[in-house]
Amino acid sequence: MIDIDEAFAPARLMVDDGRIPCASLGVVSAAGASTVAFAGYAAIEPKREKLTRDHWFDLASVSKVIATTTMILKLAEQGRLDLDAPLTSAIPDLRQYDVEHAAERRITFRQCLAHSTFLPAVFPIYTYGDDPLRMRAFVLQREWAHGSPVYSDINFILLGIAIERITGQPLTDWPLGEGLSYGPPPGPAVATERCTWRGRVLKGEVHDENAAALGGAPGHAGLFGTVDGVLKFARALMAGEILSPASMDLIRTSQFHHRTHGWELPYGGWSGGEACSRATIGHTGFTGTGLWIDFDRGMAWTLLTNRVHPTRHRDHAIHELRPQVGNSVIRAWDAAH
Repeated sequence: MIDIDEAFAPARLMVDDGRIPCASLGVVSAAGASTVAFAGYAAIEPKREKLTRDHWFDLASVSKVIATTTMILKLAEQGRLDLDAPLTSAIPDLRQYDVEHAAERRITFRQCLAHSTFLPAVFPIYTYGDDPLRMRAFVLQREWAHGSPVYSDINFILLGIAIERITGQPLTDWPLGEGLSYGPPPGPAVATERCTWRGRVLKGEVHDENAAALGGAPGHAGLFGTVDGVLKFARALMAGEILSPASMDLIRTSQFHHRTHGWELPYGGWSGGEACSRATIGHTGFTGTGLWIDFDRGMAWTLLTNRVHPTRHRDHAIHELRPQVGNSVIRAWDAAH
C-alpha cells in the first residue's frame, strides 16, 4: 500500500500542536486495499475522549456528494427525473404564488448540481423556526435574492426536497452502505461545536444549524461516517458499483468552471493539493472533512477532522492542512507504486 505514517505526518503535526483536536486519514486503492492513521481527541469538552478508528464524523457538505448527488444521478438513470428539467417537475409548489414570473421555477436539477444558479451561498434558515415541514415550506416559498453563481447550500436543500417528493420517502431511507448513516450515528461520535443556538457541545447530532432545523437529513448536510465507511464508498464508486458509466462521466467532467455534477475538479489552490492528477474529484465539509478520488492513479483518500471543536472561531488550520495532506498522500502513493 503506502507509508501511511509519512502521508499522515502533516495532520499529526497539527494535532500535536493543538491546531485541530483530532484527525483520521484513510487511503484506499481501486482494488480495495486500504490503510488508516489517526490521532488526537474525539472530544476535548466537556471531557477528553481519545479518537479511535470506529468514531463517526459529521461529514457536513461531503453529504452532498456521497448522498445527494448519488441519489439524484441514480434517479436520473432510472428515468425518474430529467436533469435538464426544472425542479418544478418534482416540486410543483416551488414559488407557487408567482407561477408566471418566479425565477426559482426555472432552475434545473443540473444547475443545482453544478452550483450554477443565482441562489445565495447560505442563509440562516434556522432563525425562522425549527419545525422541519415549516422550514421546507420557507425554503420553497421564499423569494431568494439574485446574485452571481456561487457554491450554495440552497441548491442542495432543494435537491433533497426533490428526492423526497420523487421517492415519497425521507433521505434517511436511502441505502447508504456500511459506515455511513444519517444521525444520530450507531457508534461513538466525534464532538463538533459548542453551539450557541442549542446551548451545548454537539456530539452525534448534526452540526449544521439549517440541517438541524430541517430535521437532520436534508440535501446539503447531515450524513455521518467512519473513516472506513467513507473509504468503502470511494472504492465502490471507483469500481463502477454505484453509478453507471454515463453518470461517472458527469461527476468527472466540468459542468460549470471547476464544478462537475456535485463534485469539484482541481484548480489553483484547491483542497486536494497540487500533486494529484487532473482526473481527480473531491469535496470538503465545513466541520473539517473531505474526500478526494484520483482516477488516473486508481486511489482515493479521506481526511476527517473535528476542526470546529470546540468552536469554529479559531485558527483556520484546515485550509492549510488539506492540500498538505493531499500532496503527502500522492508522494507516498507514487513512492510505493
